[in-house]
Amino acid sequence: MASLIDKLTAWLQSCGLIPEHALWIAHSLSVAAMLIMAFSANWVAKHLILRAVKSIVKRSSATWDDILVETGVFTRLSHLAPALVLDAVGPAALGGNEAAVTFLENATDIYLIIIAVMVLHALLKAVHLILGRTTRGAQIPVKGFTQAIMLLATLVAGVFILGTLMGKSPVYFLSGIGALTAIIILVFKDAIMGFVAGIQISVNQLVRVGDWIEMPKNGADGDVIDVSLTTVKVRNWDKTITTIPTYSLISDSFKNWRGMADSGGRRIKRSLLIDMQTVGFADEKLLESWKKLRLLKPYLDEKLAEISRENAARGENLGELGVGRRLTNLGTFRAYCGAYLRAHPRIHQDMTFLVRQLQPTAHGLPLEIYVFTNDIRWAVYEGIQSDIFDHLLAIINQFNLRVFQSPGGHDVGTALASFRGREELASSPSQAS
Repeated sequence: MASLIDKLTAWLQSCGLIPEHALWIAHSLSVAAMLIMAFSANWVAKHLILRAVKSIVKRSSATWDDILVETGVFTRLSHLAPALVLDAVGPAALGGNEAAVTFLENATDIYLIIIAVMVLHALLKAVHLILGRTTRGAQIPVKGFTQAIMLLATLVAGVFILGTLMGKSPVYFLSGIGALTAIIILVFKDAIMGFVAGIQISVNQLVRVGDWIEMPKNGADGDVIDVSLTTVKVRNWDKTITTIPTYSLISDSFKNWRGMADSGGRRIKRSLLIDMQTVGFADEKLLESWKKLRLLKPYLDEKLAEISRENAARGENLGELGVGRRLTNLGTFRAYCGAYLRAHPRIHQDMTFLVRQLQPTAHGLPLEIYVFTNDIRWAVYEGIQSDIFDHLLAIINQFNLRVFQSPGGHDVGTALASFRGREELASSPSQAS
């Protein structure tokens, strides 16, 4: 290129131009030719090579190359073409002008560094998407790792750019980082703590995107929608978004409902408060009414036969209630609850199954239902639970039992009306006579 400039300068001088003007025009034409070559390389890379690559990708059966196109990896790589042209022909086009050549080389180096960081960013994004579409990759908080790599790459790129601008070796700046360690740790404290927490979360599989977590301290109760280097985003059930520092998931406690989702069963743990004054032995009338309940028939046949044999062996006189062994209405109702739940198609029969009494309280005797549904969907689960207790509350009167309930306005009004009625009856003339 330099010899071409000399020939061009000589030709311009032969055309009558003075040497200074001829040299200036020759350099201008060479710079223009260099820029035209750079733009041409950029056009070829984008309109020919890039289109050809996209056409090949569309015809391929693989999906990862489609993601590379989607994230712009090939598009950003095409920006290297003009930089490579400038780097190759620049010194010759500038005719040995050391200041101009140095400026062009520095600008080209900075441009290449920026393009390299952009390509790395697009490549990491592609890796994130590719892994996110696999079963195993979806369980790893890849975003935190990619953000950490991008942060480190940006810092390194910044050091190289600064070294290029100041004409110093990157080692010169890296050697001074040790003295600034305290400041760096202070500035990037959240990022460093988040990166460490991200590694622990990944290794221990604490949180994944899609998990339902509860963290009352941070006001979070919903699905995890994003796990990044410094924050975890949770979409609460009221559709609000809560942002939690990643490190908080390591330093504080939280509840992850993933185990429930993986098990395929969702727990029902609710009690009926039985009025203890209604608990008693079953007489023949009650037994006859219970025998009409299909779910209770196997239990009654077995239990009554067992009780009859035991009382006969002991010679108990069964003429009075309380003598000998007898069925109680509460025990029979508890057996009915178990039989009803065993026959229920929406109850998981292979998980914990309990119908039990708890410690009596001032509000009655708790009869707790502790079972699991075989459908973990929230709305379906609530429907199953409601249907079960609707049925038990409706049938409990068949056992001469009553559910405890604190007196309400209607109860108080009824009691007052009854009391006034007795007072009026006691003060009437017929009663007085």
